[in-house]
Amino acid sequence: SQYAFPSSINTADGSALVRIGNTTVICGIKGELAAPSTDAPDKGYIVPNVDLPPLCSSRFRPGPPGEQAQAASQFIADVIDGSQIIKKEDLCIEKSKLCWVLYCDIMCLDYDGNLLDACVVTLLAALRNTQLPTVTINKETDLAEVDIQHKRHLQINKHPVASSFAVFDDTVIIVDPTAEEESLATAIITAVTDEDEQLCAFHKPGGSSLSAEKLQDCITRAVARHREIGRLIDKVIESTKASK
Repeated sequence: SQYAFPSSINTADGSALVRIGNTTVICGIKGELAAPSTDAPDKGYIVPNVDLPPLCSSRFRPGPPGEQAQAASQFIADVIDGSQIIKKEDLCIEKSKLCWVLYCDIMCLDYDGNLLDACVVTLLAALRNTQLPTVTINKETDLAEVDIQHKRHLQINKHPVASSFAVFDDTVIIVDPTAEEESLATAIITAVTDEDEQLCAFHKPGGSSLSAEKLQDCITRAVARHREIGRLIDKVIESTKASK
């Protein structure tokens, strides 16, 4: 597998491009100002969206998001909530008045399976790459003042990494499955872990059953893979900083 995460979209507040095998996914983060909800006056919003356009594979058609794209978007939303990658309280500028909305648009450029792993890695890399301008509220006018000359990075609370496995009748497990392997598998499992070796999210959309022993084996592999991907992200981000 190959991975790469340069800052890829100049018009976004943060971005990253990831390649795992032949699957290539890009993520752009855009921050907008909004009023917090009355139910959560001290929190901002994180809005993920996964797009699977026809350009990435012949299996996808133009039109509204298909079932796989909708499921991937919901999975990313669950990972954000389950891992607390960013605390939504940190996106609040002033309680009940102003907060940030982070639109996380993830687009697949080339599809060959293992989509969820790529989406989670590109989301994490893009969030780490994101910088937002300083915003204050003028006490006299009660209006927001944006200082685009002074930007700050987001506070990343956790670093989730997804690991997907193709299961064949509970006897063979393949890591990083391709689209062909996924189509032949009797079940697909995705485990999301953080740097504390905690399970943040688990996704198994139907398929054959899996023994407790095999399930634990998948989680153990996911923890080991998290360390590998974490080191790679750190290395690439540091090299990007050095080149500027």
